[in-house]
Amino acid sequence: MAKMNQTKGLVFIHGAGLHSSIWSEVSTQMNYPVLQLAFPTKSTKKRTLEDYIYFMQQQVEAWEVEKFVIVAHSIGGLLGLRFANIFQDRAVGFVAIGAAIPQQGSSFLSIFPFAKQLLMKIMLHVFGTRPPKSVIRRGLCNDLTNDQADEIVNSFNPESIHLYIDRLGDSIPDIEKIYVKLMNDQEFPPLLQDQMIANLLPQRIVELETGHLPMVSNPNQLGLIINDFMDTMMKRN
Repeated sequence: MAKMNQTKGLVFIHGAGLHSSIWSEVSTQMNYPVLQLAFPTKSTKKRTLEDYIYFMQQQVEAWEVEKFVIVAHSIGGLLGLRFANIFQDRAVGFVAIGAAIPQQGSSFLSIFPFAKQLLMKIMLHVFGTRPPKSVIRRGLCNDLTNDQADEIVNSFNPESIHLYIDRLGDSIPDIEKIYVKLMNDQEFPPLLQDQMIANLLPQRIVELETGHLPMVSNPNQLGLIINDFMDTMMKRN
């Protein structure tokens, strides 16, 4: 492992089909060092959830920052929970942004009602993990400009099905947590996010009037929320 310094920073985890660059505008506003984790991109069909975690874990281990806050979006919530458990000596906070937080021992698909779980599982097996462009645009891009939506749709990267169906055994970390609830989210509606909040039990909930991608539609407001949380962590740790 790389030698640590005493600086505190932020580890950003994006959602499925996206890229680490999704955080670029938010990252430039941060008052602290930032690590934008990248997903593996090759031979994804057989890659397991543990393969994703191992690939990304190496990036964190090589990062020369001693303590950090995890910032997890969408399906990145699952990965964030694992990293909070793996790096218990380094993770001091957790920012969940419209994030999937399943119950311990459950998969991403488990956050949905049972009928939708079955339908999604069939769809994933039959059609793969890249939704039609119209579905991506409707679910992820409802409050984006046409240019922003085109960028998201055209760069969408299909993931391994295992990212969606493999079970996660990690518990909710005993660290300071905040949930950023996205009030106009078409992908994870507010009622679904309420379930995620109940699973995470954050000390604070902040409502943001955006769709599923606030780091694109309103990076300034999201940046303020994250910096404020980070400032609180600096005072306490």
